[in-house]
Amino acid sequence: MASNERSPLLHPYDGHVQYTDHRLSKLQQDEEASSIIKSHVTREEQKMSGTSVGERLPYNDYTTIDWLHDLVKDSYRLRFIHSRKGLRYKIANLFDDASGWIAAAIIGTLTACVAFMVDVAEATISDYKLGYCTKNPLLNREACCEGKTPLLGATPELGADCKAFHEWSSSFAPSFAIYVAFAMLFGIIASSATMMTKRSLPAASPGTGDKNQFGGPPQPVASGKSMYMAAGSGIPEIKTILSGFVIPNFLDFKVLFVKGFGATFAVATGMCLGKEGPFVHISTCMGYLVARQFPKYRNNGRKMREMLSAACAAGLSVAFGAPIGGVLFSYEEISTYFPRKVLWRAFLCSLFAAIVLKALNPNGTGKLVLFETHYGTSYRPVHYLIFALLGVAGGIFGGLFCRLNFIWSKWFRSFSVIKNYPVFEVFLVVAATALLQYPNPLTREPGDIIIKNLLVDCRSPNAATSWVCQHERPDSTERGAYVGFLIYGTLTKLVLTIITFGIKVPSGVIIPALDAGSLFGRLVGQWVGGISPGIFAMVGAAAFLAGVSRMTISLCVIMFELTGELEYIVPHMIAIMVAKWVADALGKESVYDLAQAVLGHPFLDADHAMGLVQKEPTLAEELIPPKQTMDEITVQVPSSNKVPRSLLEHKLEQLKERGLMDAGLVLVQNGSMLQGYLAEGELEFGLSELGQLYAADAEVRLLGDAEEGEFDMSHFVDRTPITVCSKAPMEYVLELFGKLGLRHLMLTEEGTGRLLGVIIKKRLVAYLDNLHG
Repeated sequence: MASNERSPLLHPYDGHVQYTDHRLSKLQQDEEASSIIKSHVTREEQKMSGTSVGERLPYNDYTTIDWLHDLVKDSYRLRFIHSRKGLRYKIANLFDDASGWIAAAIIGTLTACVAFMVDVAEATISDYKLGYCTKNPLLNREACCEGKTPLLGATPELGADCKAFHEWSSSFAPSFAIYVAFAMLFGIIASSATMMTKRSLPAASPGTGDKNQFGGPPQPVASGKSMYMAAGSGIPEIKTILSGFVIPNFLDFKVLFVKGFGATFAVATGMCLGKEGPFVHISTCMGYLVARQFPKYRNNGRKMREMLSAACAAGLSVAFGAPIGGVLFSYEEISTYFPRKVLWRAFLCSLFAAIVLKALNPNGTGKLVLFETHYGTSYRPVHYLIFALLGVAGGIFGGLFCRLNFIWSKWFRSFSVIKNYPVFEVFLVVAATALLQYPNPLTREPGDIIIKNLLVDCRSPNAATSWVCQHERPDSTERGAYVGFLIYGTLTKLVLTIITFGIKVPSGVIIPALDAGSLFGRLVGQWVGGISPGIFAMVGAAAFLAGVSRMTISLCVIMFELTGELEYIVPHMIAIMVAKWVADALGKESVYDLAQAVLGHPFLDADHAMGLVQKEPTLAEELIPPKQTMDEITVQVPSSNKVPRSLLEHKLEQLKERGLMDAGLVLVQNGSMLQGYLAEGELEFGLSELGQLYAADAEVRLLGDAEEGEFDMSHFVDRTPITVCSKAPMEYVLELFGKLGLRHLMLTEEGTGRLLGVIIKKRLVAYLDNLHG
């Protein structure tokens, strides 16, 4: 065979041809290389090796997925399925079309089962702080009393119908001591379980030579960070994942188990947190674990994120019994990529979650509605002003909470004792919560019971003996103390939620915000006659949550699904919209956006970022990396299209020192003319795995067609990277990354087309963070 003859990677062996030892060795070398590649990449990726797109390995930890590449890869998969004939392949084609619906139904069903177990366990464990059921210690108070919920602050006479529930003590001091002891025990259990999910991650922002360009402090090497996978609500991390980043192990079964277990004990402490955020994380974990069983999703990062978006809807559906609100929540608050088919599957996933949860009936009511109310009387136009004032208060509460929680997280958690011993912080917060909340009868109960008590309609015959209604009677001698409890409860919720959100236990912020809003709304209702104060508690709850989360449409739907009060959609819309306007005036970021900033996740919010770059004309050339960086990541490929292996190994070490996991090498020829891009993951695989078959001084082919026995890495090179002129407006860069989900973007010189720089997504995020900071 002539030396310039082109040969495929795999050579069919013909028994009639006599190979020399030398050529046989090269043949075996090629076959071994092919075998190594096949064991690491999918069939669709192998088919793409001969195209200009190139093949890819599975994504590394904390890297960006390539949305465009995954779109093309899915097309190869579909072409393979449709090209086959016969009954077997027709059935396979039908199953492929239905797999998304099947997965959505399974995810919704399993999420409801997990939510049922967490709800029942949390209700029982939480009541241990007050006493236990003599009939069955595994029953909570409501089940122990055969559906008769013990009255808030009831006297022995009023509570006589619940003798089966034995309180630890009838005296204040012993009851308080036992309450605090159990709360601290539950907090230690929850935080200790969360510690089991600690994981070290690579850096999220640029390192050597990059930060100085944006005006930040010197940073010689991009450092990594530690993360507790089961801590917090999980929503900031899920938003980061759905935007295209890979957070390792965040959706594993271990995290799902610890999240459910930890949320049970964390909520049982009585701290200002809820299990609604953790339910969204749990449903997303379930979505990941189920979708992995389908090759269609397992081998494609883009398709996987479609299913994860649908799974998020089930989490809120089971948390609030709000299937439609769950779908809208996934669309409005979580997902950055939400095509129509994702909407349909999210609808089915949420539907199955609601059906199964209603059948399991964790609340014992047989209904999905958690806080069902029947106020009856309608509001009048004069009340619109009060609803707007509730919105103003909700916006101020949300703006203050987001700002103060961000400051608190940066300051208090910077102390070494808090940073190194997160369980100690939980211990302090539990103690502060118990000391501040227990003396107030309105805040002594779990968060969902607080809302239920405050939404009560005192004109209902069943509410005549309610502690709230007794103190709201005109002839009540303790009305002043009751108003004081409402004011004290609102302020306590604000302070405690600020110091609680972000501690290292599974926790959410939705229920605490609803608690504070319902307390304030009930307070306002004391001075409005002719209408139930519970109406203002309901609208106030929505306003305060809108100020914290900045949700609008999804929150309005959640509130009427939560209460069953369809008539009060307009008051909710007024309060929610005003709350969002006021909160945005105080600060554009919601609590989840600020949590992402605190945690350091590389999330790109293109809509918010567009407002930053539109304030002054900025060109794409602002993002050109420094000369040192470009020298490190640029490879001048000679006309032979091959470079020494030692050069690539040196370049790989420089990339690793930067700690980004997302970078790569740009290949140029003939005066810096761009020829392709080789990502760090593929470069490391080629040198470490395929390189075992070749000599240490071998040359590596990066471009062109490989000859027999060559060390070939050209099939990993993306020869069609998207480019933009360096003089293009910064808005172009944002739209390309935001709408197309790019992994990297090349900047070329105006007029000549010469390569000037390369932008990776993390670099763009760091630039935007500097603008915002």
